[in-house]
Amino acid sequence: MSVLQSLVIILGMFVVTFGIRFVLLARAHKVTMPSYVEQALKYVPVAVLTAIITPMVLMPSGEMSLSLDNPWLLGALAAFAVGIYRQQQLLTIVVGVLVFFVARYAL
Repeated sequence: MSVLQSLVIILGMFVVTFGIRFVLLARAHKVTMPSYVEQALKYVPVAVLTAIITPMVLMPSGEMSLSLDNPWLLGALAAFAVGIYRQQQLLTIVVGVLVFFVARYAL
């Protein structure tokens, strides 16, 4: 593949990606959503993050691991507890990461 072909492919990908997003964002201010849809959309980031993290926490080596030898599970449980109790995002992340590293390297 020549440099010119690579450049044309990259430019084509840019045009398609930008075009799709521009059309959707340009029309976004003209669309009004019902209040229940807007309320439901607030939960999308939490649902997506949960879907990404759950397999990593419960199956770190490709098999289900619900034991206390699983540092991912310990970190997630600690982060969950702190998140429910304190409801501070940064503190939740720091505690979860610290518990994970202690469980992984110290125990």
